[in-house]
Amino acid sequence: MILNDVHQGIQKRKARKRVGRGPGSGHGKTSTRGHKGFSSRSGSTYRLGYTGGQTPLARRIAKRGFNNRQFAPEVLIINVAALDQAFESGSSVNPQTLLEKGLAKGAFDEIKILGNGDLTKKLSVEAHRFSKSAEEKITKQGGSVKRLGLPG
Repeated sequence: MILNDVHQGIQKRKARKRVGRGPGSGHGKTSTRGHKGFSSRSGSTYRLGYTGGQTPLARRIAKRGFNNRQFAPEVLIINVAALDQAFESGSSVNPQTLLEKGLAKGAFDEIKILGNGDLTKKLSVEAHRFSKSAEEKITKQGGSVKRLGLPG
């Protein structure tokens, strides 16, 4: 290795390519655009998604409809069997106690109690929604059902 040649050819500031300045520049005549065709013309810029006259991908793919799922309330579902397992007889069940017992996890807007399983304890339950079977099972054991107002 020759120390003089280490930095040979490395340019900190590279001169910009000057096209259309005659044949001696090496970039004369067609100015690096080639011959004919769309790319050789002035104002030739392809827009995003343009596929050369072929039907663009965005128009070939089947469209799907809009839905309002993103605006729907997030409903937390709890079965009466889970309430029977987590709570003592005579206790009150509300969103706060559900959080403390670890039954209500994650983000939710409403709580719905479903009637899956058996209920053997008397509970006073507060929730936003109840299924018919859950409401029957809670009242059958002597408990009470209270519907909370919608949040917000």
